[in-house]
Amino acid sequence: MLSKLLYVALLPSAWLVLLAVAAVFDWRPQWRRRWRRGLLALVLVGTNLALANEAMRAWELPAVPLSAVPPHDAGVLLTGITNQRHSPHDRVYLTEGADRLMHTLWLYRAGRIRRIIISGGSGSLLLRKGQRTEAAELLVLLQLAGVPRSAVLLEDRSHNTRENALFTKELLARHPDIKSLVLVTSAFHQRRAIGCFEQAGLPVTPFPAAFYSVDRSLWADYWLIPSVEALEQWTRLLHEISGYLTYKILGYC
Repeated sequence: MLSKLLYVALLPSAWLVLLAVAAVFDWRPQWRRRWRRGLLALVLVGTNLALANEAMRAWELPAVPLSAVPPHDAGVLLTGITNQRHSPHDRVYLTEGADRLMHTLWLYRAGRIRRIIISGGSGSLLLRKGQRTEAAELLVLLQLAGVPRSAVLLEDRSHNTRENALFTKELLARHPDIKSLVLVTSAFHQRRAIGCFEQAGLPVTPFPAAFYSVDRSLWADYWLIPSVEALEQWTRLLHEISGYLTYKILGYC
């Protein structure tokens, strides 16, 4: 509940609507002018792709070269990159964070991790008949890519980042040979994930993936032309920041 309240309080589209309503219906002329100026400022900032990208670049942890990752016993791949609400259910549907899977596979093939731990249950509280957990779906893809089943461990009960850490710790208690971990999740999610794993007593080496930020550009469409993509970027970033702050307040990370 706290996370949702913070998210709504930070949501750019909510502020756009509130300012637009105030600018039209406030009976005080001087305040209507102020609301309009605020609305214009928010539109200019919220639709500027360069500003949104710079904010995301500042929040995301930077990419780590493969050569900079020493060998580890295992990599922990956090789920949240499959769409389980699409038919037919004879395949796996990946979403925009699929780099998490590909970069984990890259770490494995490069010999940087010896085993892969997939952490994540279902996106819904109850599994439908015949529905796989998100961890099981990614296992299917890893096996298609030639990763032996013996090299993959599943943690398929968690529904959030805190549970990812807690249930992975329980899993590792049954595998004392795994002592060093690489944590693979989206770059903008790494701060919260690292905090949760360290709070659970699991030190990790972060390996950010699935970047939403891009390299800076000199073209006008990057700096000057308003973009709906910028609003989406701000929304995504502020949603994660609200989740991070909530976890901090609750002592989860």
